[in-house]
Order: sequence, then C-alpha cells, then structure tokens
Amino acid sequence: MADERTRYFRRLSRLRRSARRWSVTAGGLGGAAAVLTPYAGLGLPDAAWMAGAGGAVVLAAWRWVDLRALAARPAPPALDPAEAAARSRAKLVAAVERLPVGPGVLAEVRRVRSRVALRGTSAAEPWARLDRAALTLAGMTGRLTGLASPAVLEAAEADRSLRDLADRVASVERTLRLAPAEARPPLAEAHRALTAQLEQGVAAYERLVVAAAGYVAGDAHPDAAHPAASRLTEATDLLHGVATALTELRGVGAHLRTP
Repeated sequence: MADERTRYFRRLSRLRRSARRWSVTAGGLGGAAAVLTPYAGLGLPDAAWMAGAGGAVVLAAWRWVDLRALAARPAPPALDPAEAAARSRAKLVAAVERLPVGPGVLAEVRRVRSRVALRGTSAAEPWARLDRAALTLAGMTGRLTGLASPAVLEAAEADRSLRDLADRVASVERTLRLAPAEARPPLAEAHRALTAQLEQGVAAYERLVVAAAGYVAGDAHPDAAHPAASRLTEATDLLHGVATALTELRGVGAHLRTP
C-alpha cells in the first residue's frame, strides 16, 4: 500500500545498492584478471576471468546510468494523510470484497456504522424500521420476478433515498442543538418537514414490503396442496399398495404349499 513517493525512494535505493554491488564485483573480477593473467599466461581460464570482469563493468555502468537518470527526476510529492488513509481503506475494502463472505461482512459493517451514526437522533427509529423492512424484502427478492421486477428496482432506489433522508434529518437535528436562538425557528421547521417526509417514506416502504409478501404468498397458491406434499402422498399410497400385494402373495403361496 505504498504511495508513489515511497516507491520512488525504494527504487532509488535498490538501484544504488545494485550499482555498488556490480561495481565491487567488477573491481574484484578485474583485479583477479589483472593478477592471474600475467602470473600464469593467457589461456582459457583467463578468457573466463576477462569475460566476467567485462560483463560486470558493463552492468555496473548501466546501473549507474539508471541511478543518475532516476535521481534526476523530481520525487513525487508527499500524499496528504487523509488521502493516504482513503487509498489504504479502499484497497482493504477491495481485498475483503474478493473473499467469499466479503460483501456480506462489509454490508453488515456499513449497517452498524450507519446505526451508530444516527443514535440519539429522531431518525434512529425510522431508520431501524427501514432497515428491518429492507432485510425482509431482500429475503424475498429472488421470488419477486416477472411483473414484480420493477417494484424491486423502485424499492432499491427508495431505500437509498430514504437512508440519505435519514442522514439529513440527523444532520439538521445536530445543527439545531448548536445553533443560536435566532436561527433555530427555520431549522426546527425544516427538521419537522424532513422528519415527516422520512416517516411517510418509511411507512410507504413497509407497505411495499407487505404487498411483496402478499405477491409471494399468492404466487405460491397457498389454497392448493404443495406439489412436494402431493408427491409424498402418492408415494405413500403406492408403498401401501405394494405392501398389501406382497402380503396377499405370501398368503397365496402358503396356501398352495399346504398338503
């Protein structure tokens, strides 16, 4: 999670160490070649010494060139602590979302954080009702297909809008506590209007969830027998018939064996 400035200085440090290491290697191989070549004369081992020394010299030169080119570039500016924290948080969230249970964990964390942020305000109770209704609707979303699909999309949009409205109600309420006496009447009027809108919106959302439950119940045909129960009943009757037939067959066989 290092920023651009940290990566720049890390690369600069690596290039400096590499240039020094190859310089030392080139010096050692060059010194060995300079001593051993006159000592034993020219031969195949001397060619290896000279080739190693030449390659080390070239690599050292390239590393010093790369180091000077990188050092000539200005270092990236330092990141603002808030921006660095935001980037680290975004990377952490992305890593958690890649886990199998990551999205559910993050959703629960966001819900708890929102609940804590609204604690002590008049928006806390409507928000809790909205959250319960949203969780109930989420459990039925897989069955709300066909004609009910647009209602699911509208519910998702209404959920986001109502949560934003709850945040605004809480913000205005906190500001109202700190505002001077002459500025409180308009803020109080705005708070009452927003609270009324929130109550009406949450009540409408709850009615939508109730209607969705009715749609799911009606789609399942509760007045008729469930197909699984019907199949089990048929299988039970079949087994009873088979058992009765086997009993009768055993009785007939015993009668035929009697002299």
